[in-house]
Amino acid sequence: MNGLDWSLFKCLITKLCGLGICVISQLHSIVLLILSIRVVYFHRSLYLGSVAEKRGRSIHISDLEELLTGCSQLEVLILMFDVSLFLRHNLARVWASASEKLTSLEIGYISSVTVIELFSSNLGSHQPLNPIQPSILPGIQKLCLSVNYITDAMVNTISKGLVFLTHLDLRDAPFVEPRITFDLTNAGLQQINQHGRLKHLSLIRSQEFIICYFRRVNDLGLLLMADKCANMESICLGGFCRVTDTGIKTILHSCSRLYKLKVTHGTQLTDLVFHDISATSLTLTHVSLRWCKLLTNHSVFSLTSNKELKVLDLRDCRSLGDEALRAIGILLRLKILLIDGSDITDAGLSYLRSTVINSLYALSLRGCKRLTDKCITVLFDGCGKLELRDLDLSNLPNLSDNGVLELAKSRIPFLDLRMRQCPLIGDTSIMALASMMTDDAGWYESGLRLLDMYNCGGITPLAFRWLKKPYFPRLKWLGVTGSVNRDMVDALARSRPFLYVACNGEELGPDPCDMSDGLYTHDYDEVDEFEQWLLEADIDEADIENDDEEMVDAENEEEPIM
Repeated sequence: MNGLDWSLFKCLITKLCGLGICVISQLHSIVLLILSIRVVYFHRSLYLGSVAEKRGRSIHISDLEELLTGCSQLEVLILMFDVSLFLRHNLARVWASASEKLTSLEIGYISSVTVIELFSSNLGSHQPLNPIQPSILPGIQKLCLSVNYITDAMVNTISKGLVFLTHLDLRDAPFVEPRITFDLTNAGLQQINQHGRLKHLSLIRSQEFIICYFRRVNDLGLLLMADKCANMESICLGGFCRVTDTGIKTILHSCSRLYKLKVTHGTQLTDLVFHDISATSLTLTHVSLRWCKLLTNHSVFSLTSNKELKVLDLRDCRSLGDEALRAIGILLRLKILLIDGSDITDAGLSYLRSTVINSLYALSLRGCKRLTDKCITVLFDGCGKLELRDLDLSNLPNLSDNGVLELAKSRIPFLDLRMRQCPLIGDTSIMALASMMTDDAGWYESGLRLLDMYNCGGITPLAFRWLKKPYFPRLKWLGVTGSVNRDMVDALARSRPFLYVACNGEELGPDPCDMSDGLYTHDYDEVDEFEQWLLEADIDEADIENDDEEMVDAENEEEPIM
């Protein structure tokens, strides 16, 4: 347990899960397996980040059984690791012992075969002539799974076996192109929503490992699905490369309650998909069309007939330009705007200045390569108090320290600021941000929680002096290039134990579009009790002072940089 006091940990779990001391003692064996655990108490929710590996063998199924049996009041369970670490023997029996109050389950990875085995027993339990057997997770309303393959058999088993399901989120990331028996087809889509309660559906094929699509689904599949999905409120489809405007329009005209539409890698979608959207009764508030590269400004004009739009994700729709911004400028309720990689200019951003910028919480201009330092003054010069807290200016080759200086002068109390891969940004930018004064909620210091300046061309070891305390007092995530000076990076991480320093180019923080769903959100000002205990009990001030000295030593080893 990394030196943590077991009795304190036991008391913490008792408080968070509403369990008795006797139950906690039963959980002792599995807690010892936990490598990184974060438990969130909110209506009796349990989040397990990962479990330690046992070399040469899987974790025994009894460990999972003790967890499920002990947490008798659990309502939300999130296991963000590969549950195949548990042996599959008696898996259905073990899950049958889970809390009857469990309504939401999310699993970081599980094979589709295991899912089928798990819920197949539910199909038999509905037959009166069969022997009585316990149903598996009978009260589940929300199911989120990452699997190896989304298949017809798995979708059919889930749809029939979970009677009260209202939210289904399935994601896969194949290593190889799936065969027909391990893939989703039109027939599988037809099986969705067997009990008519489904409100939210997400089917995403990730391209994390290979470029792979749902090649066996076309417009007919969406037509068959739409017949049973008239009451859907949210539909997210990713990787359906054979679906055309016809298929998506079928959903738009069939689902009158739809407020959220997300389509990624819609390789065949054109402006015609939204041509007559104003003729529908839809009130869309969330629209995401990432990597739909055939869409142009005309699609945006059509979409903005929905004046209630709050989230608009048009990332990597590369044919969009300033005319799209003109159309977006009328959306007075817009909170999140993501237009990465588009062909917009500094002048085009002026369309956002008078209206939209006042309502935005998150804005991403990543990879809009025609933007310059002037975009900062166009957007923020002379603006009053803004709600904007999340800004992404990454991969802008013409953004320099001068632009960041103007940003610092705006005194906008940003929480997340990303400026990675900007070759003209250097030490001056970090100094300006460290000295940036805001007066949000009575604070007169930099309120940044996330700062990503990975691979910015002008950053030298000098900048690390401005990353130490007392600068950036609230910073929790920092992205830098480790090759600048690895010793200084390591010393910085040790001197600020609650600062996560990333130096390998990984993305930091949640995706703003995901935050719009209420997922992965975190109250930055909320004090984590476990974290606070560690802060008070385990941090040795002498060690921190030694790390500060190490940073000074590393600085002295560097040659002066002019």
